[in-house]
Amino acid sequence: MTGTVIKSTGSWYKVLDEKGQILDCRLRGKFKMEGSRATNPVAVGDKVVISPEPDQQTGIITQILERKNHIIRKSTNLSRKSQVIAANLDQAILIATLYVPRTSTGFIDRFLVNCEAYSVKACIVFNKIDLYEEAELDLLEELISVYSPLGYECLKVSALKNINLDAFGEMIKDKTSLLSGHSGVGKSTLINAIEPGLDLKTAQISLVHLKGKHTTTFAEMFPLSHGGFIIDTPGIKEFGLVDFEDWELSHYFPEMRELFNQCKFDNCTHAHEPGCAVKEKVESGEISYGRYVNYLNILSGEDTRA
Repeated sequence: MTGTVIKSTGSWYKVLDEKGQILDCRLRGKFKMEGSRATNPVAVGDKVVISPEPDQQTGIITQILERKNHIIRKSTNLSRKSQVIAANLDQAILIATLYVPRTSTGFIDRFLVNCEAYSVKACIVFNKIDLYEEAELDLLEELISVYSPLGYECLKVSALKNINLDAFGEMIKDKTSLLSGHSGVGKSTLINAIEPGLDLKTAQISLVHLKGKHTTTFAEMFPLSHGGFIIDTPGIKEFGLVDFEDWELSHYFPEMRELFNQCKFDNCTHAHEPGCAVKEKVESGEISYGRYVNYLNILSGEDTRA
């Protein structure tokens, strides 16, 4: 029997089987993914083969079927271990806000790089737009003018004021969508607005640190009444990237990838080399200077904060 992992709580997994039943399952013996450094061999979204136990209420995961894609992050910069956040996605949606807690462009670009690296379509949903002052609204339009031409769908919403929620509903309809972002950006509020029956737990922003309080402990997949699934994830403070080679990083910036093999040196890192096509495009304004700075920070390992 096959099924889809909809929740992981460490040693036990909830699996939605092909009959629409949910079974609590555990891994068979010491199950390990060959060649993987991930701390979790099974992730939400994984398609698995399960064998029901005699009680028919629990099961054993005997095989993980091949993934079409997945999203990974490093827990800390010093760790060589990584965590698979979710697998078999149609899209990953970053819920961001220019209000509180503010999402930096450095965090946005790290998220997008990860999606590019693992072949996952990425979208950006800017929440809480009802709270933006004129400066935030101007910055929002500037960011959209940067990201939209690169192929990243951008949407402006307000979960509390019901702004563009129909468009958000269409964005996730009939798709398996990962929702990610900082604690407090309104992921759970947004999901509840679209699917009130889920009644996901929400929390107020901490007035002391102006950051969200964690309300989601484990990634979990939920079916949508109008078709598709959403995967709600714990609020992410940092998005540590699994190590890339210096020459490889620019391949995950679409505007730089277009210039592949146009630099003087084949292994150009677009940082200090002469005859660099990327730097020329930055100087002419054809590539966003902010995106280029974020690229350099990722390349040097300096920008590891949210």
